[in-house]
Amino acid sequence: MPLLSVSDLRTHFHTRNGVYRAVDGVSFSVERGETLGIVGESGSGKSVTCYSIMGLIPQPPGRIEGGSAMFDGVDLLRCSPAVARSIRGKRVSMIFQDPMTSLNPYLRVSEQVIEPLLIHQDISKKEALARALEMMEAVGINDAARRIHFYPHEFSGGMRQRVMIAMALITRPELLIADEPTTALDVTVQAQILDLIRRLQRELGMAVIFVTHDLGVVAGLCDKVQVMYGGRIMETADALALFRNPMHPYTRALQRSVPALQPKGQDLFTIPGLPPDVSKPMPGCAFAPRCPFVADPCLEGRPEILEAAPAHAHACIRARAGEIDVAEMGARKPDA
Repeated sequence: MPLLSVSDLRTHFHTRNGVYRAVDGVSFSVERGETLGIVGESGSGKSVTCYSIMGLIPQPPGRIEGGSAMFDGVDLLRCSPAVARSIRGKRVSMIFQDPMTSLNPYLRVSEQVIEPLLIHQDISKKEALARALEMMEAVGINDAARRIHFYPHEFSGGMRQRVMIAMALITRPELLIADEPTTALDVTVQAQILDLIRRLQRELGMAVIFVTHDLGVVAGLCDKVQVMYGGRIMETADALALFRNPMHPYTRALQRSVPALQPKGQDLFTIPGLPPDVSKPMPGCAFAPRCPFVADPCLEGRPEILEAAPAHAHACIRARAGEIDVAEMGARKPDA
């Protein structure tokens, strides 16, 4: 039985300018000890999916319109606030994208790191501080005994992210959600943070949901990957299968957009057009307006995500019918 099973999650934002369908029917599962990568362009619904699971969607304007998120037998979308608080921060923790805006600038780091322990465990402040010091040392913060009493602005960006990781892991959670934790970091610090998450995952045996737009990160960290676009899942597969044999044109386009994979001497590939406006109806495939293989059937009805190979599913009706081979995207330039 999966540790977390999300089924048909739909999160909409009701505003004066219309209803934004940020997450529109997303389903996936995460096993214990497994790492699931969620990838896609900005605005594809990755972070909103995680915030919905954590109960962090502002209501209003946000609203969970439907679906379920079963965590060890508890539906996180429908449980009482008391049950949600007993799980959030203890059994399920989250690392946010920007540590500078996630940490309270008026409180010392020590007070913020020990807060989860004081809330979720019957422990004295002295014991909590000792545990916090151990965790800060574990995440690679040098001279932790002195620096634990610093304020957030006294740390570099990489060190602040390590503080966030220490806060998330201090209760030894069963599931860690990492929302683009390395986006604002240079490549050297990024590699250190990813190695740290891998090591702590092995030590704690926890599951990880890793949200990113960086396919390179996914390749080195994740067991399974789901590709999101316009609030929907386009493709899901094991990481190795997804990189060796992408089956959806959007997945292939994302791969071609990685500069390191571009043939030398050729112009950098970019996906034509813009991400969809999720406040407007999207009949058919959400990627159709930008897809080089679009045909009339792509514009009619919402395509289902169906299994095309063992543990590999996608939502492209033309690829499923054998009418196209997305590998051809590497041989021709998509129509603008």
